Amino acid sequence: MTFKIIALCGSLRTGSINKTLLKAAHKLAHLHGAKIDIFEELGTLPIFNPDHEDTDNIHVRSFRTALRDADAVLVASPEYAHGVTGAIKNALDWVVASGEFMQKPVACLNASGRATIAQAALIETIRTMDARIIEQACLTIPLNGKNFSVADIVENDDSRRLLDRALDALVAAIEPVS
Repeated sequence: MTFKIIALCGSLRTGSINKTLLKAAHKLAHLHGAKIDIFEELGTLPIFNPDHEDTDNIHVRSFRTALRDADAVLVASPEYAHGVTGAIKNALDWVVASGEFMQKPVACLNASGRATIAQAALIETIRTMDARIIEQACLTIPLNGKNFSVADIVENDDSRRLLDRALDALVAAIEPVS
C-alpha cells in the first residue's frame, strides 16, 4: 500500500529552500511507501475571512479536497520576523473549522536552524487544529545559507539521513484504513 502525503510550503518564493526540501522528500517518498504531492496553490487562496468560511471558492475547495484525500501532511515553512509566513497561516485559517487536519498525522520540517520561533508556533497552531503532530518527524534539516538543489539534499549524508528519519516517522504514524 502506498500512502498519500500532501506537502505544504509556507514560502511562495520561486527559489525557496523549503520548496526544494519538499521536492527532495517527494523524490524519496517511494522508498518509504508513500507518494508526496506538493500543493502548489497556496498563493491562490483568498485572504481568510470568517464571514466567508463556507465559501465555494474553487481554490479553497481544491485545498480542502487535497487535505481530505491525504493520509498525512508534511509542512516546510520559513520564519519571517519570528513568525509563520502569511501564506501558511492563511491556508491553515481556511481549514480550522472545516476539520481537514483533525487527527491527521502531520510533520513540520524546518530548513533553517535559526527558525525556531516560527517552527514552534506552526506546530502549536496545527496541534490546536486537533492534528496529530508526529514529534519524531518534526526535524530541522539545516540548509540555511546554502543554495542546495534537490540532488544536493538527497546526496548529502546528513540531510538525507534526517529527511529519511522524518519520512519514516510520518509514514509509521499513518493508520491504514481497513
